[in-house]
Amino acid sequence: MPRKTTRKKKKTKNVTPSGKAYITAGVNNTLITITDPAGNTLFANSSGKAGFKGTRKSTPYAATKAAELAAGDAVTAGMKDIAVIVNGPGIGRISAIKALKSTGLNIVSISDETPMPHNGCRPKKKRKM
Repeated sequence: MPRKTTRKKKKTKNVTPSGKAYITAGVNNTLITITDPAGNTLFANSSGKAGFKGTRKSTPYAATKAAELAAGDAVTAGMKDIAVIVNGPGIGRISAIKALKSTGLNIVSISDETPMPHNGCRPKKKRKM
């Protein structure tokens, strides 16, 4: 007698109407993480996950596509308002913010948390001639 197979129920994420979007714009890649207000990750995407390889991962277009995919998941789950936190020196920063806005999310605030050296590393010694 064949055994009955039971399917697992697809787990739906409890999404609040507001959240935070962390954009980490590195030199080689752009990471977008959408969290709830407490900081628990709900959706994440990157330029590499969006299908770009090599040097094309660091382009603003790749950052746009990655942000659109992450924000699209958040919008379909019911998220409306988002606070954006940007980190890193990459060139995909602004294009990722524009992509979040274009998908229908209401951007409440934008803050930049890129670490800046107060004094920096010790410079090289003077060259002897």
